Amino acid sequence: MSALLRIEGLVKRFGRTALFEIDQLEIAAASAYVLTGVNGAGKSTLLRVLAGLEPAQCARLQFEGQTLPLHPYPRRLRDAVVYVHQHPAMFSTSVAANVGYGLRARGIGGAEWVRQVAAAMEWAGITHLRDTPPTALSGGEKQRVALARARVLAPRLLLLDEPTANLDGAAREQVIALVPALMAEGRSVVMACHDRDLIGLPAVQRLKLRDGRLQSR
Repeated sequence: MSALLRIEGLVKRFGRTALFEIDQLEIAAASAYVLTGVNGAGKSTLLRVLAGLEPAQCARLQFEGQTLPLHPYPRRLRDAVVYVHQHPAMFSTSVAANVGYGLRARGIGGAEWVRQVAAAMEWAGITHLRDTPPTALSGGEKQRVALARARVLAPRLLLLDEPTANLDGAAREQVIALVPALMAEGRSVVMACHDRDLIGLPAVQRLKLRDGRLQSR
């Protein structure tokens, strides 16, 4: 399977202290990974670095075979990589407006905006919430809105920070079911989590941050 993203010599420091020093990280196309490790190991920070939200040092980065810088974060990565926070922020508008926010930022409006937003909401099973204000949503509904908002941008790589944290029952199962759907569309997914059901999904590979190093399991 071809590599979507390959990074060598990735180092994140806080002052003189290295949080992690990763010799190599390779993400294959249309693949899913769970990133595990103890609290404070740097899981969320690593996702944020990959999304261009945290600075770090990098010896070499290749995306789809093209050598790119990590900093300043290039437009090609910004268009292809989407990060979803554990507690996704919502604008005080409607579910539809939240899902389509990124499209507006890219200059997409009118009938095309309506079509793409409707398709993303249907995919996430939230069409019935279209005009609902985010303050009225449950935790599981917010997480599905966040995933729809990410998917509508057609990313090649999604970085999910604890996507099922604080969810239980049907809400958790609904979010978990969206991960194989993303893989089936040819997208790659990296999830920082401890959820055994996510870890146990078919074809999901495991990465572990331990003592500042990345291990494949």
